[in-house]
Amino acid sequence: MTQPSPQVPQAEPELVGVRNFRDVGGLPTADGRRVRPGVLFRSGHLAHATDSDAAFLDSLGLHTVFDFRNAADIKLEGPDVSLTGVRNVNLPLSDPADGAGFWTMVREGDLNTLRELLDDGRAERRMINAYRAIITSRIVEHGRVLSAMAEDSSPVLMHCSAGKDRAGLSVAVTLLALGVDREAIEADYLESAAAHRRYKIWRKGNPADGSDPMSPEVLALLSPLFDARSTYLAAAFETIEETWGTTERYLTEGLGLTAPQRERLRDRMLTG
Repeated sequence: MTQPSPQVPQAEPELVGVRNFRDVGGLPTADGRRVRPGVLFRSGHLAHATDSDAAFLDSLGLHTVFDFRNAADIKLEGPDVSLTGVRNVNLPLSDPADGAGFWTMVREGDLNTLRELLDDGRAERRMINAYRAIITSRIVEHGRVLSAMAEDSSPVLMHCSAGKDRAGLSVAVTLLALGVDREAIEADYLESAAAHRRYKIWRKGNPADGSDPMSPEVLALLSPLFDARSTYLAAAFETIEETWGTTERYLTEGLGLTAPQRERLRDRMLTG
């Protein structure tokens, strides 16, 4: 099927049912080049995209959508909407909040349960440990993404549920392979912390026991799970260095990205 000619967004679109969407184009590399606009996009899930949202996404001429959600996410949120001529690849990555019944307790547990799960830095430590684990345990998946983009899979959209953790790390890994400055990678990652981008917290709650989903204490307990923090991304970068020594060894030995593949990836996705 012939794809429509891609239209690069000139300003951030106001999507109704898709949160945290943005074009990663324009980020600078260490050698003075930039990520080409219109080849790498990121967002939250597409399950609730409206007809107008889908029409806008169709206009981008996407080749591939990488959906990093797991089966439980898709059951809860629904499958992505269908886009014209797009290859959809579901490649589940570990959810930082994964674990037996964890999300059920977050969504339905009383205030004491939330305190036991998340208070005293436990929520933030959980996120940091999860970021570290994704880097070391998902090398096959990240290698597959980079290899696909080096061949014929761009323009590409990467998403998970919120577009913050699993998609955020996958975009960061892609940007490392492109040679983007780490400061620029972090700045892009932290954009997911903006209020209008954040995943909507859904919780039953019970005002009678103090677990009203909008109470200040509940919001403070949940915040580390739904926030994008520099400490999380820093933990991922530290894990790369601790495990492989350098980014180059991580890309080649960890992810199996060959020199010709990386050159093709850079040619496809960089300008200048």
